Amino acid sequence: MTEQPVVPSRERELRVMSGWPMLAAVIVIFLAALALLITAGVLADRGQIGNGAAVAMVAIGILLLLLDTVLSFGFFALEPNETRVCVLFGAYKGTVRQTGFRWANPFYSNGPTVKPGGDSGTREAAAAAAAVGKKGQPARLPKKYPRYKISVRARTFNGPKLKVNDRRGNPVEIAAVVVWRVKDTAQAVFDVEDFEQYVETQSETALRHLASSYAYDHGEENEITLRSNVDEVSQALKAELEQRLARAGVVVEEARLTHLAYAPEIAQAMLRRQQAEAVIDARQKIVHGAVSMVQMALNELTEKGVVELDPERKAAMVSNLMVVLCGESEVHPVINTGTLYA
Repeated sequence: MTEQPVVPSRERELRVMSGWPMLAAVIVIFLAALALLITAGVLADRGQIGNGAAVAMVAIGILLLLLDTVLSFGFFALEPNETRVCVLFGAYKGTVRQTGFRWANPFYSNGPTVKPGGDSGTREAAAAAAAVGKKGQPARLPKKYPRYKISVRARTFNGPKLKVNDRRGNPVEIAAVVVWRVKDTAQAVFDVEDFEQYVETQSETALRHLASSYAYDHGEENEITLRSNVDEVSQALKAELEQRLARAGVVVEEARLTHLAYAPEIAQAMLRRQQAEAVIDARQKIVHGAVSMVQMALNELTEKGVVELDPERKAAMVSNLMVVLCGESEVHPVINTGTLYA
């Protein structure tokens, strides 16, 4: 049996009417129903109409009140950068992006109810509802997205510190912050179970994969490392997140590393290694500079004819200058008051 491919959902815009004209209509219907009920009672009491006519007027008034009640469930309001996904008896009809006071079909779904046993937020909500039920009140589970209202504002996920191994197997601690927003509300609602939890899970997964793909530092020539190439690593993290979160209709605005360090068990050893490498680099520069200065001094003495030195005296002079220039402590020279060859 061949597996049917999953067709991703696509958002389509739904235009709905302003809520103010419908609010006026609801008020008019309510007043008309109330007037019918009062008129029927007054006329029947005076005997001006028969019982059949009075019953008909009361029935019409009750129907108008029921209609008015049903219509009143269609009102809703949307803030800037907020949308409503409209679902009619399980069928997706479109997404409303018009802000302000609006009215739509009152039979549009009011959003899914939180299910017990789901993600951590779901379990906490279910536990809170169960605690309320124990106090003698009816247990009501909150709705995850009331009336299917989905915010398309930019959101920030500040991930926890993760302990992973880098490309060379060294344990490191790494954390990142991800700025994201919902672009396609239909994909966010219908293609994944919980798009907020999906973003958190995929962000941690992408960060773990990224950390294992690069070395912490001390890379080879032109090799990208986590510590030395933060911008390149952040761009790679953003690209991987965009690929992973495209299924949920989510776009990534920015992804940056917020924490990067060796794990505590190897931090001291790596610190000593870095200090040793720093000392070696400094020594190399000192020796290179000392050799250049000694060579310059010998060339100056020879060119200007200040003194004639044989190879043995040149070697002694080079040795003394190297000691003076490369020594860590202050050198106290001994003045020769005799001849150079004494």
